[in-house]
Amino acid sequence: MTTDTLSTRLDQIRTRVDAACHKADRSPDSVTLVAVSKFHPASSIEKALIAGQRVFGENRVQEAKEKFPQLRENWPDLRLHIIGGLQTNKALEACRLADAIESVDRTALVDALSKAADRLGRVPDLFVQINTGDEPQKSGVRREEADEFITLCKARFGSALKGLMCIPPEDEDPAPHFAYLARTVRAHGLSVCSMGMSADFETAIAQGATLVRVGTAIFGARPTN
Repeated sequence: MTTDTLSTRLDQIRTRVDAACHKADRSPDSVTLVAVSKFHPASSIEKALIAGQRVFGENRVQEAKEKFPQLRENWPDLRLHIIGGLQTNKALEACRLADAIESVDRTALVDALSKAADRLGRVPDLFVQINTGDEPQKSGVRREEADEFITLCKARFGSALKGLMCIPPEDEDPAPHFAYLARTVRAHGLSVCSMGMSADFETAIAQGATLVRVGTAIFGARPTN
């Protein structure tokens, strides 16, 4: 994909984000676009950076480690979010690499992140991932456990806990899931509501998303080799 093509796609998504914000009577500045670059090469991320994008999402710590340190040398203002399920043995590397970790979902990971933060003297922004559909195959804390777990995270991390994230079930209307997440963000006095992807980010914005994660609509289908 050429820089011009990727820039055009980014402009189209930004236009749709702005339109969704205006429709919801919200400022476009209230929503941050995270370009999900998982499986795509550093060269594609660099094209997005040239086009003005600064916030990126990666699923895997190892993949992020291979791409982003070198990119930061030329683009020190970029921000990296880890958005995939995080193994406890990757917590230290995730804290070292990332500006935000969106997939905090169990006590063992809280412990690992706390130890990593103490060792590094820094902690990224943290989001609790809620499995709003209680899907057994999906990461995230279950709804019935969410309030207690969020309270635990606030006690452990204080202001580093910024918000919540969810990925609704593919076969359900996402709007009720988004509405639930936004209510829970407000109930716990948090500020960031990370929800909505390529297929449903406009619905997410209507329900109160402050951060949307868009990959395919920007970078295209994942590379096959």
